[in-house]
Amino acid sequence: MLSTRFLWRTVGSAALLSTLLCGAGFVYGVNQIIFPKAATAPAPAAPSETPPPKQTTVSLASREKIQIVALGDSLTAGTGDLSGRGYVGQVKEKLEKQLGKPVFIFNNFAIPGFKTTDVLADLDAKKDIGTAISQADLILLTIGGNDIFEGGQGIFNGDAGEEFSTQAAKDRLPAALKRLEQILDRVAKQNPNAVICYVGLYHPFLDLDTKKEGSLVVEQWNSAAFEIANRYSNIVVVPTYDLFELNLNKYLYTDHFHPNQDGYERIAERIAQIVK
Repeated sequence: MLSTRFLWRTVGSAALLSTLLCGAGFVYGVNQIIFPKAATAPAPAAPSETPPPKQTTVSLASREKIQIVALGDSLTAGTGDLSGRGYVGQVKEKLEKQLGKPVFIFNNFAIPGFKTTDVLADLDAKKDIGTAISQADLILLTIGGNDIFEGGQGIFNGDAGEEFSTQAAKDRLPAALKRLEQILDRVAKQNPNAVICYVGLYHPFLDLDTKKEGSLVVEQWNSAAFEIANRYSNIVVVPTYDLFELNLNKYLYTDHFHPNQDGYERIAERIAQIVK
């Protein structure tokens, strides 16, 4: 008798507990429907870091001699260096001392005033350029400054020295970068065994650009150049912006656009450090 009574009490208690739990669940559900809580937004993902530019996997150290081929604009031609060497001639001298082997300037095809369109046209029309590129150990290239700045044309509101405007430079950027991509692709494929140094842009009018807006255009160009170079194992971008940023007048020629001898020496020194 005691056992049966205990059994019924246990069953009754379990039933009551189940009823209470169901009721509580029902009330909670109704409350969520009538008074829904705002969903907690997921924590934003941490911004991914931009990977550092890759270094070229091609080395000059094992070569008995080094042949340099240069192409591009007035910077590679050496405009502004009264010694006539430019950065190309100074790279030759520095590598000879640094590597202890003969270094030759095989060809310098650079022409002052050249833009990306001109370099592409020369690559199409002059087969000797392609032949020289295929035989080079080190290829040096500057191009883009005339595309973006055109010696200051259209980027000043009024006479040179007055307010600086970046809109003209911005307008030229997309098409010029596409042509830079074509140039680097062609050179890299013509000689996958050479070290190719693309010399990045600096801002020659930085002291006249009070709002530093032109710096953003130069940064866009250089960043895009790094991105393009990272697709190839034998291309490296040589940064130059910082070389002129704090001592612009000290390292520019009197035309306020090209480097002087000391400015070219700084570019040459950086190239020699990168390719050694």
